[in-house]
Amino acid sequence: MILQINPAHPQPRHIERVAGILRSGGVIVYPTDTVYGLGCDIRSKKALETVRRIKRLDNKTHLSFVFSDLKTIADYAQVTDRAYKVLRRYLPGPYTFILKATKLVPRIVLTKRNEVGIRIPDNRISQALVAAMGNPILSSSVRMPDDQLLDDPKEIDRIYKGQVDLIIDGGVFLPEPSSVISLLDDEPVIIRDGKGDVEPFR
Repeated sequence: MILQINPAHPQPRHIERVAGILRSGGVIVYPTDTVYGLGCDIRSKKALETVRRIKRLDNKTHLSFVFSDLKTIADYAQVTDRAYKVLRRYLPGPYTFILKATKLVPRIVLTKRNEVGIRIPDNRISQALVAAMGNPILSSSVRMPDDQLLDDPKEIDRIYKGQVDLIIDGGVFLPEPSSVISLLDDEPVIIRDGKGDVEPFR
């Protein structure tokens, strides 16, 4: 099922409908500021297992959390004063920052190194959805079997039909992965050069 949501002014009734699906353990496809992502409630083990199965992910693969703002990040990641200054400067934006996870992070999404990816997309739909949920949601990019990123909700529906509970149509846009920056040792380390400008971290 495809649900069209206004990317500039997300309709509250639509946002609440999607949040209800997530709360009940559903898996959705939703827009961010970089790509369309597979999303679910990080507290639902069943939904997390579904995402891993769809993406054929092992336990070594990082899965990012999407937040609506900076307020609750410290509940899920260990944020030093220096790391917080970086987050405050570059988020919302097309970055994923790697930090040490706290005990609130479900074990099923942790790597052996207990790290978590932090995202606040500059996208009103994803921000409204996370705010409605009251906790972060999972983010994993939507791709074709050949690893090509998908940008058209109708094409996503054709490929993922029957595997997800809902696809949010937030428009067609050029997909580009987020830049990934590690803040594990307080000194930024570039892991992936993506949409976000990485020059300030060199």
